[in-house]
Amino acid sequence: MKNKYTVGSLYAGVGGICLGFENAGFKLEWANEFDKKACVTYRNNFEHKLIEGDVMQLDVKKLNKIDILTAGFPCQPFSLAGHRKGFKDSRGNHFFKILDFIDEMRPKVVFLENVKNLKGHDKGNTMKVIQREIKKRNYTFDSAILNTKDFGNIPHNRERIFMIAFDKDFVKKGFKFNFPKKEELTQKVTDLIIKEKVDKKFYYTEDKYMYNTLKESVVREDRIYQFRRHYVRENKKEVCPTLTANMGTGGHNVPIITTEFGFRKLTPRECFRFQGFPDSYKLPKISNSSLYKQAGNSVSMPVIERLASEIFKCIEKIEAKQLKAEKV
Repeated sequence: MKNKYTVGSLYAGVGGICLGFENAGFKLEWANEFDKKACVTYRNNFEHKLIEGDVMQLDVKKLNKIDILTAGFPCQPFSLAGHRKGFKDSRGNHFFKILDFIDEMRPKVVFLENVKNLKGHDKGNTMKVIQREIKKRNYTFDSAILNTKDFGNIPHNRERIFMIAFDKDFVKKGFKFNFPKKEELTQKVTDLIIKEKVDKKFYYTEDKYMYNTLKESVVREDRIYQFRRHYVRENKKEVCPTLTANMGTGGHNVPIITTEFGFRKLTPRECFRFQGFPDSYKLPKISNSSLYKQAGNSVSMPVIERLASEIFKCIEKIEAKQLKAEKV
């Protein structure tokens, strides 16, 4: 039976984790997001309770208890772009707020997502702290780094670490979560590119100073290119390079393609496609820079859906065993 397990989502962003869990059959109970523009996009696509504001100010006791707690907690303290300050950065302290939620709500499952650099941050000490604190609360702890191109059938080179913990009182002894297996990448870059002519503002015209460089370098329609300081880089693996939040800062941060209509940037819709969002996912009428930032900050939804489906199966199996034991 679908929708019988409830989810509460912290740091919900535009709802990539929420959509993945919803598609896997979970019921979204509530979500929290701080960024006002991300909240606009979120509300465009979900009807359940969204608490807009700082998670650090949330009163855990006032929220409905849930079966699954998800948190794609701030990655800047652990990313290269954020200079890897980790728990010394005030944003790193958000992990300890997540622990408050675990203590108060005792969810069956805790689902955490972050940048892959978290694993090696501070010579592995940061990860040790996370693992220790979760295990200390009588939870299992399993983690894996998954790449969107290998686990989401989306041609996007995006590695993220996923940490999944089950309440030991719920799963009993000997339980281990099995991450999904790699799957063949069948979608191509060209499958996600809009075939028609798009708005002229996305195109590079001949009067742009980089036009000649683009003409020399951007030659294949099945590849995605990136501006570097003095040249244009071709991504030879026929996948999209990792989309980042700094696409929203303008300049040449948005990847480039060529089509029969000329050289252009990826559109926000295409960036959301490379994160696995369906076209039915509604993008609001806000600035493109905000939409680029949101796409870069988001998770790859199909990877979440696969993980959520595995979690759903685990919970069902455990509950079926418990029911059987009760009948004996």
